[in-house]
Amino acid sequence: MADAKSIISEAKTKMKKAHEVLDRELGGIRAGRANASLLNRVMVDYYGAQTPLNQVAAISIPEARVIMITPYDKTALENIEKGIYEADLGISPTNDGNSIRLVVPALTEERRKEIAKQVKATGEQSKVAVRNVRREAMDALKKTHKAEEITDDELHKYEDEAQKATDDAIKVVDQKVAEKEKEVVNG
Repeated sequence: MADAKSIISEAKTKMKKAHEVLDRELGGIRAGRANASLLNRVMVDYYGAQTPLNQVAAISIPEARVIMITPYDKTALENIEKGIYEADLGISPTNDGNSIRLVVPALTEERRKEIAKQVKATGEQSKVAVRNVRREAMDALKKTHKAEEITDDELHKYEDEAQKATDDAIKVVDQKVAEKEKEVVNG
């Protein structure tokens, strides 16, 4: 049976992972300007292996709403274009034979509101993940208490610690969501 301190430590680690997932998810939501993180989920068939785009091409932002993708190997150009289509970014790539340009369209007010809702929903999913971690930690603490490895006082102390970690993690989620919403709404 794990001791109470390691239960809390593991819970905090899992909550940090939930933040990392949130960062990746929010990075993939476009806010009307070019951002290389839009391409994080693009996978390219490179000599038969699914490879992340950033490993087969240089990605640059020459203008505010343009992403330039220059493959290290020119033979991968078509596969990169195909990978972008398959990632369903909502942006059509333009292939000039040497590189691919993605022009990020300006967002309408209505689309900004939709994206803001999507950002909130992603934040809620992250909060649910954090709360699930808390529930798992609380259950593990109660099992440890039932096995008489910790006292009633220690149980309450560790439960409070788990709740504090949860509250802190949810504050971070709210902060990240608010920043992304501001970016989306203000363009």
